[in-house]
Amino acid sequence: MISCDLHDYIEIACMYRLPIELQLKDGTTQQGTAMDIAKNTSGEECLLLADNHGNSSTKSRLVVLDQIKTMRALVSTPHFDVVNFHV
Repeated sequence: MISCDLHDYIEIACMYRLPIELQLKDGTTQQGTAMDIAKNTSGEECLLLADNHGNSSTKSRLVVLDQIKTMRALVSTPHFDVVNFHV
């Protein structure tokens, strides 16, 4: 579970549908548009991240919030540039 402060940044990213880059604790990165917060089939809280490759079909995936190391906005925003999720 992440802190309320960090959860607020996720909610801001979703509210403004920000394109973001996530660095995960396993060293991988994920890019996409922050869409919503949802639970996966295991009941873990996740970020719904949408991919849009310039066509009419948009794919999405769930990223477990506990697995996020950093979140970086890919556009200029007054809300945040990079958020560190270190515990």
